[in-house]
Amino acid sequence: MSKLNQPLSGNQMPRFAGPGTLFRLPPQGTAQGLDVCFIGVGLDIGTSNRTGARFGPRQIRQESALIRPYSMATGAAPFDSFQIADIGDIALNTFNLAASLDTITQHYKDILKHTVKPFALGGDHTITLPILRAIAGKYGPVAMVHVDAHTDTNDTMFGEKITHGTIFRRSIEEGLIAPAKMVQIGVRGTGYNKDDFDWSRQQGVRVVQAEECWYKSLEPLMTEVRQQIGADTPTYISFDIDGLDPSAAPGTGTPEPGGLTSTQALEIIRGCYGLNIIGGDLVEVSPPYDTSGNTALLAANLLFEMLCSLPGCTRQH
Repeated sequence: MSKLNQPLSGNQMPRFAGPGTLFRLPPQGTAQGLDVCFIGVGLDIGTSNRTGARFGPRQIRQESALIRPYSMATGAAPFDSFQIADIGDIALNTFNLAASLDTITQHYKDILKHTVKPFALGGDHTITLPILRAIAGKYGPVAMVHVDAHTDTNDTMFGEKITHGTIFRRSIEEGLIAPAKMVQIGVRGTGYNKDDFDWSRQQGVRVVQAEECWYKSLEPLMTEVRQQIGADTPTYISFDIDGLDPSAAPGTGTPEPGGLTSTQALEIIRGCYGLNIIGGDLVEVSPPYDTSGNTALLAANLLFEMLCSLPGCTRQH
């Protein structure tokens, strides 16, 4: 086996310098020979409020320079467990949403010709639909752990069937997700109707509103989620950074007060350890609204935690 890629250490090169890849990993042009890959998908023409998520992948990569290779909490050592690389960005058509969705799906189909687990850096949440079209083409309907302030199950927005607020209705309608093995965590805020969250529930999705998470650890919830999904079902994690409270993640397009804490975000992803995770995404980081860079830094840490939660990740405790 070839030597596993390692992040460039801050003791070898100052963190403000060096390569601009995620975790300062070696870049690679394709997913060939990789166990895990990261892809930038800087689409933000599907969003309905603040734009700017097109800059998310670059900013997340920049802030990821601060992350070290071992989890001091779980003992996870992903870079000693898997061959991982940043395979760059998808060349999107910034003037045509439909064409960009097709481009994303085809790019993912090419990636999935390899035995690799892909993780996307968004971009707005619209990107999850074309990704799932490719993922389901390989695995069939997947289980879903979805963290978000919104269920993203509108039927239309301004008459459009595909936007960042409709993608999970489309995904369920297209048979890309197994609703009985889907959980949506952190949804909250105001709505247009009192039954805005009910469409998901009617499909069999477990919906955990943010108020159910206030002032408590989410470890018990994640124990239930693992039981609901099971250890063998291919599982996808879709994490919208606006699932977190704006005090923790202000740099996003559709912030809602009363959200999850950064600690609860870590608990959710760490609680996915034991599931058959086959990919994921981290979306809706909007650097123009992230003046400190802390939203992108948190996003990079959550992507690291996804690596740590993959099946087969070495744990050194």
